[in-house]
Amino acid sequence: MRCVRHRLRPAVTAFLHRLAPRTLRGRLSLVALTTAALLMLILTVAFNAVAQHRLQHQADDELHTRAAAVATTIDTTGTTVRVLETSNDALLDANVWIYTGGRLLEEPPNAERLTRVADSLAGRGGRRCVTADVDGPLRLCSQPVTGDNSGALVVTALDLSPYRSSADTLLLGSLALDVVMLACTYALTRLAVGRALRPVRTMTDQATQWSAVASEERFGHTRHPAELARLGTSLDAILDRIRTLLRHERQLTGELSHELRTPLSRIIAELDWWQTRPRTADQTHATHKVIAEAAQSMRTICDTLLDDARDGTPTAPGTAEILPTLRRLTEVLDTPSHLTVAADGPPLEAGVPPALLERIVSPLLTNACRYARSKVAVRAYRATDGVRIDVIDDGPGVPPPFAGRLFEPGRRADPRDGHDGAGLGLPLARRLARSAGGEVMYDPGHTAGARFVVSLPAG
Repeated sequence: MRCVRHRLRPAVTAFLHRLAPRTLRGRLSLVALTTAALLMLILTVAFNAVAQHRLQHQADDELHTRAAAVATTIDTTGTTVRVLETSNDALLDANVWIYTGGRLLEEPPNAERLTRVADSLAGRGGRRCVTADVDGPLRLCSQPVTGDNSGALVVTALDLSPYRSSADTLLLGSLALDVVMLACTYALTRLAVGRALRPVRTMTDQATQWSAVASEERFGHTRHPAELARLGTSLDAILDRIRTLLRHERQLTGELSHELRTPLSRIIAELDWWQTRPRTADQTHATHKVIAEAAQSMRTICDTLLDDARDGTPTAPGTAEILPTLRRLTEVLDTPSHLTVAADGPPLEAGVPPALLERIVSPLLTNACRYARSKVAVRAYRATDGVRIDVIDDGPGVPPPFAGRLFEPGRRADPRDGHDGAGLGLPLARRLARSAGGEVMYDPGHTAGARFVVSLPAG
């Protein structure tokens, strides 16, 4: 039996779960309907209990009134009790019993079964009332009649069928009213909840639309009730986060495209050159080596940028020897012969991984080689707060009005200068340097070309 209960319990739970409304509007309407039903039940029970008590009290009052009227026809002044004849004697004698000293003086005709109930009530004495079911519901009340020398007891009976009919009518009427009230409550609750939730649906649709197009619109710009204002604040925070994530996604995509362009160009150039004419085994081996180095460079670029995008800090801490890293970078970038790389003093180490150092210096070096007229110089030296790397070229430099926007993503001083670029290299270099506790700055005081300074912690 216990196993059967354990099997039935999940089935019953699942059935009740399927019956439960799935919308907030339906659930609130069901709660309101249940609450109203309980309240109506309590009020209906209380109302009908009071109504039945009131009807019974009216029946008792009528019985006592009839008993008082019969008492006026009883003579108790003598030693014996006498019943006087009156003009309305037939009406007064209907369902009336008169007793004296426990002896029945007068009774209604053809009421043997009811007389036994009246005898029992008279035997108790005093002023009492009972309900009996003798060919229908009846109410009997006894009332003493005292005199100077003798006493009597009058018992009267009343048919309760009209009173019961009135009580049943009241019960049916109250139940019908309850049904109407519950139907109105459910309909009005659904209507009210629907109107109350309409702004929520509107805000949801607006949030969906705004998040799809990264709109600047926000719910805080319009007035809402307190509850919807809190919801609007939460939605605004979510929309801001979505907008930030979309911006980071575009930024990461642009940076990957920018950084992968150089090694990918090397691979394409090597393959084109290898296919133009027959190659010896050594030349083929050299081409394979260049392609492998470019592919490894692409992998390093992806790992570095993805690690920075995930955590904001490099995931592989370490140190890098600055001079060998810079020379390797010049080989990978295939820089011109007028590039010079130098380091002052003893061997210098930066407190960043070699791959990250390459990604910081690579955009600066690429720009310098792109705009230089005859000379590009890279110099590393020690500073009081770490190490620094200067990237200097003798090109046209940065226009002074544009210097303040130099590190903004997607900004270029002159998009029609004949050079490729998306304006993402310098912002990427600064962001990566800052993630390692360093900085990338432009020196506006350097007039003969452009000078960028990379500051990094010492290794």
